[in-house]
Amino acid sequence: MHFMYKQIHPPTGIEHCLYAHFFGWEEKNLILAGVNHLHVYRLSAEQDLVQPDGSVTAPLPEAGDSKTRLECVASFSLHGNIQSMQAVKLAGASRDVLLLGFLDAKLSVVEYDPSTHDLKTCSLHQFEDYDLQSGHTTNYHLPLVRTDPDGRCAGMLIYGSHLVVLPFRKEISSDDVESIGKSPIMSSYTIDLRKMDEKIINIIDIQFLHGYFEPTVFILYEPLATWAGRTAVRTDTCCIAAISLNIQQRVHPVIWSQANLPFDCFCAAPIPKPIGGVLIMAVNSLLYLNQSVPPFGVSLNSIADSSTNFPLKIQENVHCTLDSARYTLISNDRLVLSLKGGELYVLTLVVDGMRCVREFHFDRSASSVLTTCMCVCSENYLFLGSRLGNSLLLKYTEKSSGKMIQAEEKVSGAPLSKKRRIEGLEQLASDVKEVEYVDELEVYGSIDNQPGTLIASYSFEVCDNIWNIGPCGQVAMGEPAFLSEEYTSHLDPDLELVTTSGHGKNGALSVLQRSIRPQVVTTFSLGGCIDMWTVFSTHSTENTEEEVEGDKEKDAEADLETDVSGCHAFLVLSRRDSSMVLQTGSEINELDNSGFSTQSSTVFVGNLGNCRYILQVSPSSMRLLEGIKQIQHIPVDLGSSLQSCSVCDPYVVVMSAEGQIMMFVLKEDRFTDGARLSASKIPISQKPRILAVSTYRDYSGLFTTEAPSVEAVTEKAEKATPKEKSLTFLPDDIDDEDDMLYGDSSDTLPRAAGEPTAEKEQEKTLPKTKKIEMTSWLLISRENGALEIYTLPECKLVYTVKSFPLGQRTLVDSGPQFDPLKSSTSDKQQNLAEMPAVKEIQLFGLGHNRSRPYLMARVDEDLLIYEAFKRSPAMSGAEMNSGHLQIRFRKVHHGLILREKRAQSSRVRKGAGATGEAAEEEEEPPDENTPPDHIQQLRYFQNVSGYSGVFVCGPYPHWIFMTNKGSLRIHPMGIDGWVTCFSAYHNVNCPRGFLYFNRKSDLSICVLPTHVTYDAPWPIRKVPLRCTPHFTTYHCESKLYAVVTSSQENTNKFPRIQSDDREWDYVERNERFVYPNMSKFTIQLFTPSTWEIIPDTRYDCEDWEHITSLSNAQLKSEGTISGLKGFLTMGTAYCMGEDVVARGRIIILDVIEVVPEPGQPLTKNKIKVLYDKEQKGPVSAISYLNGLLVTAIGQKIYIWQLKDDDLLGVAFIDSLVYIHSITIIKNLILAADVLKSVALYRYQEDLRVLSYVSRDLKPLESYAVQYTVDGEDLGFVVTDRNKNLLVLTYSPEMRESHGGNRLLRRADFNLGSHVNTMFRVRCKLEDPSAPGQKNQAAVENRHVTYFATLDGSIGYIMPIPEKMFRRQQMLQTSMISQLPSPAGLNPKAYRTLKAFHTDLSNPQRNILDGELCWKFVYLSTMERNEVARKIGTSEDQIIEDLMELDRLAAHF
Repeated sequence: MHFMYKQIHPPTGIEHCLYAHFFGWEEKNLILAGVNHLHVYRLSAEQDLVQPDGSVTAPLPEAGDSKTRLECVASFSLHGNIQSMQAVKLAGASRDVLLLGFLDAKLSVVEYDPSTHDLKTCSLHQFEDYDLQSGHTTNYHLPLVRTDPDGRCAGMLIYGSHLVVLPFRKEISSDDVESIGKSPIMSSYTIDLRKMDEKIINIIDIQFLHGYFEPTVFILYEPLATWAGRTAVRTDTCCIAAISLNIQQRVHPVIWSQANLPFDCFCAAPIPKPIGGVLIMAVNSLLYLNQSVPPFGVSLNSIADSSTNFPLKIQENVHCTLDSARYTLISNDRLVLSLKGGELYVLTLVVDGMRCVREFHFDRSASSVLTTCMCVCSENYLFLGSRLGNSLLLKYTEKSSGKMIQAEEKVSGAPLSKKRRIEGLEQLASDVKEVEYVDELEVYGSIDNQPGTLIASYSFEVCDNIWNIGPCGQVAMGEPAFLSEEYTSHLDPDLELVTTSGHGKNGALSVLQRSIRPQVVTTFSLGGCIDMWTVFSTHSTENTEEEVEGDKEKDAEADLETDVSGCHAFLVLSRRDSSMVLQTGSEINELDNSGFSTQSSTVFVGNLGNCRYILQVSPSSMRLLEGIKQIQHIPVDLGSSLQSCSVCDPYVVVMSAEGQIMMFVLKEDRFTDGARLSASKIPISQKPRILAVSTYRDYSGLFTTEAPSVEAVTEKAEKATPKEKSLTFLPDDIDDEDDMLYGDSSDTLPRAAGEPTAEKEQEKTLPKTKKIEMTSWLLISRENGALEIYTLPECKLVYTVKSFPLGQRTLVDSGPQFDPLKSSTSDKQQNLAEMPAVKEIQLFGLGHNRSRPYLMARVDEDLLIYEAFKRSPAMSGAEMNSGHLQIRFRKVHHGLILREKRAQSSRVRKGAGATGEAAEEEEEPPDENTPPDHIQQLRYFQNVSGYSGVFVCGPYPHWIFMTNKGSLRIHPMGIDGWVTCFSAYHNVNCPRGFLYFNRKSDLSICVLPTHVTYDAPWPIRKVPLRCTPHFTTYHCESKLYAVVTSSQENTNKFPRIQSDDREWDYVERNERFVYPNMSKFTIQLFTPSTWEIIPDTRYDCEDWEHITSLSNAQLKSEGTISGLKGFLTMGTAYCMGEDVVARGRIIILDVIEVVPEPGQPLTKNKIKVLYDKEQKGPVSAISYLNGLLVTAIGQKIYIWQLKDDDLLGVAFIDSLVYIHSITIIKNLILAADVLKSVALYRYQEDLRVLSYVSRDLKPLESYAVQYTVDGEDLGFVVTDRNKNLLVLTYSPEMRESHGGNRLLRRADFNLGSHVNTMFRVRCKLEDPSAPGQKNQAAVENRHVTYFATLDGSIGYIMPIPEKMFRRQQMLQTSMISQLPSPAGLNPKAYRTLKAFHTDLSNPQRNILDGELCWKFVYLSTMERNEVARKIGTSEDQIIEDLMELDRLAAHF
């Protein structure tokens, strides 16, 4: 069996975050890492200045309250999971570099490459040496990367016992000739910490300290381990050691050590100067250590008093534990702590005159997400990254500060930002004297007022969030609640996914759908329409604020301020030889007599003059209308009929079928108070032939012909710091007002190569909103492959790209020295044969204020998407030509294959909807509803349900959204097949909606459902539960979801050990004791239409009783026609500690229908308990088979029959250690064991016998199991603790299986994430691009096995035929060498099976990595041909394979 793996939803959890200069010194970015993805965000507070109709408003001066948000500016995917991440500034660099640590002991140094807008690898360091592993075959230690605060070196802890030191060169001075040209990173060396004097083993944490002359590493370790149950015998086991690194001599003496710290220390936080030292967090206490002063520690609860002999003070009014806490410093004496329950505390270190910490002050400020990582962003912003909930950007403000009391302390009332800079002030803490508002007290917790301290309290507000659907504990498939009946006639079921997400108060249900399902208002049939437009009119309606669809940007000129808003006035439909004009008011009527031409087809309709006029272009003429009154008619003869038109108000560019172009300009007519179009000469050569033309209105400011010289950058920086213009270190006390006005003073001034000046760089405030300049541009694509950009209206050539249709990864300006007309004719003939045809080219401004230009083109049947990025002055040189655009374009890897699926016979033919003679000779004439190729398929839309972006028409339609969050989101809409044309439509009956024609000539008027967020990898709806969800299942009969949740409660009772009955002992401790938590489990029904809880359908479990499994079991029942009925069946276990025998219950609930209470339609369902009896052991897994119930209880598997509301035993068998999940197909039972892999059992109904068939003999800590079906072959998929996925088969005829006693491992793969849930769906029978034509795999009965991971990603594996597997395997191998691998990681090694123990068998592989195979679509045409030639197949064959797999798995 052979398989293809593909990830279809990226991971959404965030594990690491940094705030660093990613692009350059002029800005800092937030860099986030999750699993193998790296995202770069910009904090942006700009206002929305571009109106929906394209006009620009002036920025408001008082914009202090505009919400700051995160805008994603770059994303990268690596072939390895990022375990640790740090940023460092190297000598002579023009930006920070990132240090990324990977398992087992790899370190990659990467930085941003401005020439390709991508990551480039600076250096690679690998330390995976057998000597360093000291004989261990297993490595449990993650590599920890740390950097010296002064940037002298970096350290990485590997294998838990060796420290790798990576020294950096100092600043390169002009007289030091030798070091010029050398790498800033010097050669690394390794220190074996076990050979030090102190014998440092079991390292807990490692940090670099501040304020030492040489880099100093602080190590927290535990030489003799203990645990909570042994503290009576062995306590205070942790030790610390500080090692001074002399990098030149490579000597490293221990300069400070201390032993007998509390055993539960888990993390060290270095404190910057002027205080210095280190803060050590333990679960129950908090310690401050400094080499020169005595230690200071506090206990946070009364457990610390009994578990350690370390001298601790009692911290008043604080009663918490710090396990799983995360911290970040917001100033040199304040930290923000995020506890495991999500509480945010501000911890202030209170120092005396000797800078000696003498007290801690805790201020509970807020309650937030359960945090995995946190960092401070710019001034007053805090980012909380989470794997268990949505990651948040918070703004914190210091609320108040009081007066000083004690004499020895200096008074400091300066605001926090200033105080941060004034190093040397002894007093850096502050306090609230009185609280004016009682409400604030309740919101922010109590503020204690201790004498002699000045404590600031903080308030936090949420500015932005990043969606996270992980950890996906269990996924249920169900039917969508709202599906318009137009879409219900499909062969394939329509499914949506509901997954459990989050933990504790971040618990939620995520409702996911991969494709967009519009809500249809109405449809009607109109034969023969090939194109349509909607336009506004100032005459029939008052106003319009929405952008008109059909032309790309109808941007009004800023000075023409006609007030237009409201609805679309006309809908114009074009047939092949006539047109139809409909007036769209409260109803849609056809206009019989109007100024519109209806006798011929229409090429284009759009608004001009700030939506005041309407332009209609026919094949031989143009009309200008005001309302329905024609005010100008221009016959146009360019030698052939007009074929396309593009408008960038007031310019109109038309192109004929033979590639002649002409421009018209709308001019105001002073005498008649009207306007007219006047032809304008275009000084552009018409040869080589022009294939596509388009206009673009730029708001981003990227499109400029002025070179940003180095001086200009310097000037800009000087403007930012009016106080200080000389290139020296800045004084530390620049005024705060200047900071607010100009951004921070120390960050922008370039030294030598534009590095930041002051060593203690301060984050600047966020960039202020800049004024938007609008410019107009013209794009032309020619037959010889040149893409040219001209200015409008001068038509001056400012950008040329050679061989654009080949789709290179980066488009670069060929400059003025390249003249497209001078290339020799012989080359030209040869080029034309190979050059794919450009069918359409468009440039769109997407995102916030349309500031992200995207170039999209249809080339043959493929869609190319390029993102424009700025070319920095550093890249100048010969190619930096004055008068040319200073930009480049980077290809976006979207993985879309939008081709039409053709029947096997017509494989020969090429060309998407190719009408014309060639196609007609080969097969039946094309369907009259297939639009001609020149019809625009990339349709820009503005404000459809509040979203704007591009709709891609064609065989497999897609929506492309970009909101002000800055991520390009591409969602398919295959639900109605081929979409021939599309238009936005805003009307009384269909507000902010859209229209489209499908292949059957049905015009659908729809709206986008707004209960779903489309600005996510998949359209998502998140339902907060505020408690931990564990299981969910769909109850088909009642169309409801059952969800098992648990909430934590403090408890002081525990079971009495001696007695068999359940009796409790109650424990009383003092008020500072932290009581343990008990989980209370409940099951609850939800309705998918509103995701509300259905009243009175809740079932609560007993204390200490955990629900371990949930199933909608189809059991035998006399009451239904099929003889089966779905019951909600749960297995539970009483978890009362190791001294009490574990028991459990089977609970069977029936969902019954009753008469609903008046006014409460949801009360029509109730739950009825049919059975809940205690079993002999814990019920660990539950499923059903042929109407019987299958349960795993203790070490046995039982089969039961439900009769008269009681369970009767049918059969049982002994199993292994602990079975945690059971999956059943027909009469086969696949059971997954917690340690012993999987086993296969068979139930024979006629004999009522349950028998053991086979099992996997190798140990495996399995997580989830499922089947994979390929025709007659059945495989067993299992995932494990090491993030592997294995496929096992039962093959008794093979020798290795010992006559079928062993299951054989046939395929294996490393997913890089833990998988807890899998589900199986039949391959799609229909292809969206070819309805009525069945897929090959449907005939072969193939199933896709999907899985969701704990990191929030979703993927699938699908069985594929061997022939396809061999082709794709060769493709995968050549793709590894074809594309550069970011961070130097090996894709093959990443996907190889990872095992804790060396195994005697080789990995089977047999699963292909779809991530690599789909990159084939991203290659340029030459690279594709080369790869296909190497493999010995054709490019079309490979793309057809990928397309087939894509369409087969296109569920949800």
